Amino acid sequence: MTVIGKHIIAELYGVEKELISHEDSVRGIIERVVNESGLTKVGSLYKQFNPHGVTGMVLITESHISVHTWPEYKTVNLDIFTCGSPEKAERAFNLFLEYFRPESYKQRVITRG
Repeated sequence: MTVIGKHIIAELYGVEKELISHEDSVRGIIERVVNESGLTKVGSLYKQFNPHGVTGMVLITESHISVHTWPEYKTVNLDIFTCGSPEKAERAFNLFLEYFRPESYKQRVITRG
């Protein structure tokens, strides 16, 4: 079997509400993670919900990253899919943990291919 990518799907719990309520802070985290993990950004789209909550999607040459926040539940859902080097997906996930600082999380890792 040929491995074509790594897909990490995760739920982060107990994330500080103020950190995930507004587009500016969520966008800042996502953009830092993309840059610091060595991924190549193609484009992005962000949506601020009223009264709070954010969805952010980044198209990367390696595939995509999406983030959905629910401040009222202190929850963040992540979807990280990278083709090629699996280390970049792992690095991105660990950076999200570092910046969102959840109290706990669940993750599922799927090897694509």
